[in-house]
Amino acid sequence: MGREPGPGAPPPLLIACALGIEQLALRTGDRTGAPGPVTVLRTGMGPDRARRAVSRALGDHGWQDAAVIASGFCAGLAPGMHPGDLVVADEARGPAGAISCTGTELLVKALVRAVPGRAVHTGPLTGSDHVVRGPERAALRATGAIAVDMESAATLGTARGGTGPDVRPVAAVRVVVDAPEHELVRIGTVRGGISAFRVLRAVLPAFFEWHRSLLLPRR
Repeated sequence: MGREPGPGAPPPLLIACALGIEQLALRTGDRTGAPGPVTVLRTGMGPDRARRAVSRALGDHGWQDAAVIASGFCAGLAPGMHPGDLVVADEARGPAGAISCTGTELLVKALVRAVPGRAVHTGPLTGSDHVVRGPERAALRATGAIAVDMESAATLGTARGGTGPDVRPVAAVRVVVDAPEHELVRIGTVRGGISAFRVLRAVLPAFFEWHRSLLLPRR
């Protein structure tokens, strides 16, 4: 975990990702402007590992009230998506139901500023317990989802304690690493400084802007 929040400190921010390459990108991005403690948690791949890791992290002293962002790479489902495009979920769908995300519009605007020139797509992000290919990708698209990954729904569902009322602020921001017209043979192809890695390195200022907005007094 990151540094422990001190007395009177704002609630911290937990950024959860699955892969070491994702953690590297997020840890080496610009951390200027973080309003409170931030940690980038590597959960490991798959929904079960995500649930366990996030549950442990939020059980640590001082991190019980953390805002949570699920981040990393994803597979785009919509035609016309390209590697390096951004996906901001308005909800994360999993077997237990859909988890609504907090501050989606603000995140979109912040990402447009943080990563100018990159397309930002908004819509449902659906979960899977395996890498999705070919016809299965089309079937998920038919449900209205715009992207798929293995950990976001599990991460946000654990953070919320299910799919109940909006208590803990949660969000999911993913970078498209393959898409219908640009399928990867394997996730290792991500290595080597391609566009998805560079985009993921650039998202932190937008995450911090979202986090700061949560700390403003509500009218």
